[in-house]
Amino acid sequence: MAFRKFLSALGVGAPEVETVLDQDRVSPGGRVTATVTVRGGDVDVEVDRLAVTLAVRFETQGEAEVRYMHSVARQVPVGFFILRAGEVRTEQAVFDIPLGMPLTHIGGRGLKGAHCAVVTELAIERAVDRSDEDLLEVHALPAQAAVFQAFEDLGFRHRQAEVKAGRASARQEVGWWQEIEMQAPADYRLGTVELMLVALESELDVCPGSQVAPLALKYEETEDQAALTARIDAYLRESFPRR
Repeated sequence: MAFRKFLSALGVGAPEVETVLDQDRVSPGGRVTATVTVRGGDVDVEVDRLAVTLAVRFETQGEAEVRYMHSVARQVPVGFFILRAGEVRTEQAVFDIPLGMPLTHIGGRGLKGAHCAVVTELAIERAVDRSDEDLLEVHALPAQAAVFQAFEDLGFRHRQAEVKAGRASARQEVGWWQEIEMQAPADYRLGTVELMLVALESELDVCPGSQVAPLALKYEETEDQAALTARIDAYLRESFPRR
């Protein structure tokens, strides 16, 4: 399935841009290809650049949290060029999705607050249209989905997801982290935990808060759901002993 949108920054007879994604859902470690077709309008125009950005909704840190779209990868398939009237030009941008890519979906369900898009920009002097967004769903790896399911089986409930710039884990391989806020059941006496699911090449770090050591799981250790749930339960009770 592909998304299609058109930019028209100059009015009637303006150049048009069509962006088609080879897929609308991907997982960390995958790849997305965006094919961009530019069609000239009624007159020749000078184009400063054609840029394609993989963007994720971030939140600032501190008391006054502000949401904004942050570029995690950007490509400029072509810089300055003259687009002739009626000319058709096609370019491609390929994005390799990092293992640490923020998730928008787990177990087929959307995470509240999570947002990812491929943004296409056709920059023309005095007429730059930045509003074209093709939504991209980032689905959890099987191990991430299994851990999330284990938390839900233990009574935790998802509240929202946030992505922030910087580092929050020693083994973090990207310049941002995602917190999945989970409301703990009364039995744990934890209130809310900010769950991080840090995907690495052969392991998954489960971090329910910065104040405790993460639980490192090999991917094969997440395949038995019942055993995984029991292990996470024991880990939580050891990491957050009752007072």
